[in-house]
Amino acid sequence: MNFKYAYTVFLFVFTSYFYAQNPIVSNQGLNDPHIHIFNDTAYVYASHDKSIDNKKFIMEDWWVWSSPDLVNWTKRSVLNPKDTYIGKDFSRCWATDAAYKNGKYYWYFSEGNEQTGVVVGDTPTGPWKDDLGKPLLNSDLTPTHEYDMAIFEENGAHYIIFGVWDYYIAKLNDDMISLAETPKKIEISNVRGPYNTDGKNKKMPTDDKPFLHKYNGKYYLSWGCFYAMSDNLYGPYEYKDSVIKEESFAEGYNAPTWPNGFLQGRHGSFFEWHNQWYYVYCDISQTGNRYFRDSFISYVHFKDNGEMATIRVDGVGVGNYKANASIEAEDYFKSEGVNKIENTIGGFSIQPQHDNSYTIYPNVKGLNDKNTIELQVIAREAAQIEVRANHSNGELLFTCNVPKNDIYTLQNRQFDIENIKNIQSICFVYKGIKDKSFTLNRFQFKN
Repeated sequence: MNFKYAYTVFLFVFTSYFYAQNPIVSNQGLNDPHIHIFNDTAYVYASHDKSIDNKKFIMEDWWVWSSPDLVNWTKRSVLNPKDTYIGKDFSRCWATDAAYKNGKYYWYFSEGNEQTGVVVGDTPTGPWKDDLGKPLLNSDLTPTHEYDMAIFEENGAHYIIFGVWDYYIAKLNDDMISLAETPKKIEISNVRGPYNTDGKNKKMPTDDKPFLHKYNGKYYLSWGCFYAMSDNLYGPYEYKDSVIKEESFAEGYNAPTWPNGFLQGRHGSFFEWHNQWYYVYCDISQTGNRYFRDSFISYVHFKDNGEMATIRVDGVGVGNYKANASIEAEDYFKSEGVNKIENTIGGFSIQPQHDNSYTIYPNVKGLNDKNTIELQVIAREAAQIEVRANHSNGELLFTCNVPKNDIYTLQNRQFDIENIKNIQSICFVYKGIKDKSFTLNRFQFKN
């Protein structure tokens, strides 16, 4: 065991608390992550690879960690297989997901690649009880394997999606521990996957670990970083793309990777918080061991046609910003009254919709030697940005009075900064806004 890993383990044992970027919880084997927002707190329900020395998948329990900001993570709960219907120690504790209904929290877990169980708790972190006492999805339910499930909620109803290569969906009863219907196969056209990049592999067309989310009236069925879209929950779905591409990676994050390349093994989930979308997923670039995985989070932005843009895979992650680098305006942690717009030249910008709209960028680091801020904007009318500490009603740090553009294209405007700490959480409050009158593309702090 090297010193760096030993020191990380020391911190884990005595504090169970981390300040992290990407990976979100470093060198602990937290993987197969599903993040849910309960009571304005992020909870990651995850599998757990046992050791950096693993030569195969050894996963002896399931974990819950929580965070107020997607940066600081605290271990909250452990589910042992002997406390479920499995009833004994078990080394194949595969992927999980969770849901909330009628004052109870439901945590679904995979018994290896065969069956799915569920435990119930009064809080997002338990304590957990196996009220069913047997699998919710047993191994002879469908032609696929009944594991690696996801839970989708719409209008108070919950659905379970599961399987490998072929996916099945079924509505859950109100008790959340039984099925309301026979599972139905989900049809996907023009399908691709990590083992099927050309569409010709009919035996392994997709992957395991499906997930389902909804955005702007469209349903998104994903398997790792691949996804398909539909107008209907039950499908049929049409394959669209992968959110990870060769250009996704910052230096040092593109290797090592899985035997089938960087598209394989990206188990995870998509989620929304504070008007921002994210993808949380498995990565092994920092461990070098496919059997000891980390979890990363990246921002997700939707194009005008509903497809998801290529994500960025790096060590900065989300909710963190480097003052020495250009900060994309759409990569906020929280916003109100702000729309993302797709740029005709590529990428995204934001448009505040009314006076006092705001965006928050916490944990901007390295500001000590900065004395100006450069905004890249289109201002069809003169506008004002109040730069405040922490939130929209926070201390006023300084103000940027943005003149009307002399030409209607993105222009760089520089302003003096004041009252800034080396690490500062900042909030832009937009003033003088009329309908689509102001666009912010990115900003950067300068010496």
